Amino acid sequence: MGSRQKREVSRKAPAGSGPPEHRAAFQTTLKLTLEYDGTRFSGWQEQNNAHTILGELRKAAVDYFAADIELQGAGRTDAGVHALAQVAHLRIKQNISKKSFEILRGLNDRLPASISILEVKEASNVFHARHDATSRTYLYQISTRKSAFSKKYVWWVKDKLDVALMSQAARMIVGKHNFICFRAADSSRPSESTFVVVESAEIDTDEDMILFRIQASHFLWRMVRRLVGTLVKLGSGAITLSDFEQLLEGRCRPQLDVAAWTAPSSGLFLESVQY
Repeated sequence: MGSRQKREVSRKAPAGSGPPEHRAAFQTTLKLTLEYDGTRFSGWQEQNNAHTILGELRKAAVDYFAADIELQGAGRTDAGVHALAQVAHLRIKQNISKKSFEILRGLNDRLPASISILEVKEASNVFHARHDATSRTYLYQISTRKSAFSKKYVWWVKDKLDVALMSQAARMIVGKHNFICFRAADSSRPSESTFVVVESAEIDTDEDMILFRIQASHFLWRMVRRLVGTLVKLGSGAITLSDFEQLLEGRCRPQLDVAAWTAPSSGLFLESVQY
């Protein structure tokens, strides 16, 4: 991606950090920051018979350290979604004397070209990439023109969009809302609350790019992509600002088919994780 777009085998450890006695079994904890192109992956989370980011990272770590490890990321990204700065913790059942730059190089040498470790830092054994995160920021890129190079990283929308109206709606997202109309049912979290506190949400433009950025403590499954799809419907004149406001209030209606408006995964990036 160009500068304009940038803002734009193994013994598997149990998932999660586990109880204190489980964490005590690991002598070293590392905080990893990584970027990846999610185009050819079935998302972050490991799955049977699927090519995933975490699966590749685990294979690289086990091969490099030749030890039992535990890995978990700050957030799960879906198939085709990218990351500019995903964070993961890596626990290792041995004391590691290698320097951070050696570990970074060693892991990167074992990872495919579409995954890159940006930083390796030693962390406390109680550090947890997901539980300790205070918020996450996602970026979505909409292109208003056809591009020969950025197709994998944008959603090209041919319709003329009212960016000012979309920006007004984006500001309405800030605060605590019931996002039930914007989430896909997640069978792994059947009792998850649909209320989310959004810290910031904004629309910006950069030449022929429309950039939607949103920060919150957590996100519901497909929430960001459905918000983007609905903002595009609003910008194209297919729905009104009043329709958008009703959806934000949790008042879903059959004629407002938010699920069908879900934006493609190609334009979505996990931009940063805050601690």
